[in-house]
Amino acid sequence: MEMEDSALLYEAAARGCMTTLNTLIQKDKLILHRVSLTSFTETPLHVSALLGHLCFTITILELNPGLASELDFRQRSPLHLASAEGHTEIVKALLRVRDGACLARDQDGRIPLHLAAMRGRIQVIQELVTACPASVSELLDGDTVLHLCVKYNHLGALKLLVLIMEEEDEIVKENQEGNTILHLSVRLKQSKTIRYLLSLPGIKSRANALNGMGLTALDVLQLGSRDYRTLEIQNLLIEAGARRSKELTSSNFTLMPNSGAKSASSSAAIFPSKSSRKSKSWFSKCMRLLEYDREETRGALMIVATVIATITFQAALNPPGGVWQQNYTNNLGGPACSDTNVCEAGTSVLAYANPEAHITFLTYNSVAFVASLSVIALIVGGFPLRNKFCVWLLAQAIFVTVTFLAFGYLVAIVTVTPSSLRNRLRNLYFKLYWIWIGVLLLASLIEAIRFIAWTVKKLRRCWRKILKAYTRTKGLCLLQRE
Repeated sequence: MEMEDSALLYEAAARGCMTTLNTLIQKDKLILHRVSLTSFTETPLHVSALLGHLCFTITILELNPGLASELDFRQRSPLHLASAEGHTEIVKALLRVRDGACLARDQDGRIPLHLAAMRGRIQVIQELVTACPASVSELLDGDTVLHLCVKYNHLGALKLLVLIMEEEDEIVKENQEGNTILHLSVRLKQSKTIRYLLSLPGIKSRANALNGMGLTALDVLQLGSRDYRTLEIQNLLIEAGARRSKELTSSNFTLMPNSGAKSASSSAAIFPSKSSRKSKSWFSKCMRLLEYDREETRGALMIVATVIATITFQAALNPPGGVWQQNYTNNLGGPACSDTNVCEAGTSVLAYANPEAHITFLTYNSVAFVASLSVIALIVGGFPLRNKFCVWLLAQAIFVTVTFLAFGYLVAIVTVTPSSLRNRLRNLYFKLYWIWIGVLLLASLIEAIRFIAWTVKKLRRCWRKILKAYTRTKGLCLLQRE
């Protein structure tokens, strides 16, 4: 009988039927207190709060306020459900009974404010923050509530929270990846959100802030695909004074001279000429073409090394000609097998038929395998790809790996080709050999140019520092004379 009444209570909660609720309460005044004894995973208050039955919810709260603190099987309170669905009046009723539920977290670590921000429930956000201002500082996996508004593209909720927050540090706070809400909105290409954020003085003044990867918002934009929206966002950022991280590192020393003839003449020594600026611009463009993208380089090297390691490992287990399937002796496995030289099962056929070719193939294959594993180990171990010299070393290791892989391929092809056809394929092998040498030399030349350009850049930077120090000293002397 009690189970039937409990089932009727949950059906009434789902329909918001006050008549059934009053009838059940008259029949059993303690029915709402026996909810915890049932096998249901949530209370009737969870159901009515989720579905937005206001009168039903208020009646339950009056008869048993303790249900506002009960959690369902996902550790969610009724306030979690009402906040996610945007039932503002029910949220108010729940907060009047127990405002401490504002900071309760479900099994995914979300408080009611997080759910409201993820769904863009503006009025609910207003009520939750009013009842518990500290909730705006609660993080979800390192993200602030502002990050959640941007991530789920709710500009109205973002504007409300920015108006509510008094501390500017909360607005420009970074998540666990070091991204501000500007970084995140740029990555998601939300042009309206970006336009609003750049209208905020606190965000605009930090438009060149670096995230955890050392990238500005403009850098993050360049990582994505290029389309019309990308150009629109790029113009917004540039108009707000946003720059690339590489541009921030190159700052020029300028000294404002006093008026007068001497100061005019001294300015020529202090400020660079147009021709030098043009040459510097030309050099910068050339350097930009030769620069590495750290993350792309790391990923490309890892993929190439992993593929080569897989190929060479498979080739070692299944060499040209295959392996003996069982032990063979004379006249069974071929002329290479005898009673004294048993061809053992699982060993290479080529090792008995042509030992020199087998050793040559294994040598090339092993060098390629070990070199590829070395590249993988260095990348996984955090080899500094910021340094151009380190990247150059990794590139040389890849060249060695690919070269020996190619040599192993040629040995394998020659081995599996019948001797009667080898002369016919000799010209093809010869052409392929020289084509590969040419490609290898071209790739080596490009890497050498990169390395030389990097060295020249370092030398120019050192020379620029020396020149700045000299120019600063000379400028100060001229000003003191005046």
